[in-house]
Amino acid sequence: MNILIVEDEPKTGEYLRQGLREAGFVVDLATRGNDGLHLALVGQHDLVILDVMLPGLDGWQVLKGLRSMGRQMPVLFLTARDQVEDRVQGLELGADDYLVKPFSFAELLARVRVILRRGRPGQELTTLRLADLELDLLRRRITRAGRRIDLTAKEFGLLELLMRRQGEVLPRSLIASQVWDLNFDSDTNVIDVAVRRLRAKVDEGFEPRLIHTVRGMGYVMEIPEAEA
Repeated sequence: MNILIVEDEPKTGEYLRQGLREAGFVVDLATRGNDGLHLALVGQHDLVILDVMLPGLDGWQVLKGLRSMGRQMPVLFLTARDQVEDRVQGLELGADDYLVKPFSFAELLARVRVILRRGRPGQELTTLRLADLELDLLRRRITRAGRRIDLTAKEFGLLELLMRRQGEVLPRSLIASQVWDLNFDSDTNVIDVAVRRLRAKVDEGFEPRLIHTVRGMGYVMEIPEAEA
C-alpha cells in the first residue's frame, strides 16, 4: 500500500520513511505543505501522514485542500501541539487520527494499520488480483492458484508495484526508486536479480507466466494476449 508522509523535520521524515518501507509499504516523502498537497492530488496514496507545522501551507490547509478537491484518503496528523482545540480542529476538518510528538514508531505503525484496515467508502481495494495470483495488502499474504507464497519485504514491495501498474512497462530506474529508494546504477544487476527471484516464486510452475521482460525498457506484469 502507498503512504505519503508530509514532514519538514528531516530526521523524523527519514525515520518514518525507512520504518514504513521496512514494514512493507511504498512511501513518498514531502517536506513542504505545497509539495505534499501536490503529491496527494496527483498520486494514488492509501494514507497521508501529515505534520501540522509545515513551511508553505500548514497541515490544516493541506487537509482542507484535499477535501475541497474531493480526495478522501485517510489522514493521520502528527504534531508537537497537545492542545484539545488542535485535535478537535483536525478531526473536524476530516482527519482520521491524531498522534502527538514524541511518539514511538510501534504506536504509529499500529495506528496506520488500524486506519487502513478500517478503510472508508470509496477507498480502493485492499486486494490486488491478476489471473490466479492474489495479493492481500493488509495481511501481507500472497497466493497463487490457492497456494501460499512467501516473499521477503522487498519482494512483496516489488510485486505490489508491478501489480498496481499492470500492463505498464516499468523501467529499472522507477523500480529502484520506488522499492529500494535508490538512484539506478546501470552497472548493477540488483533489479534483475530481484525480478528473477520473484519470478521463481510466483511464475515457475504456474500458467500463464505473468512477469515479462521488455528488452531495453524494463518489466511488465500482465496476462499474455494469447492467454487473455
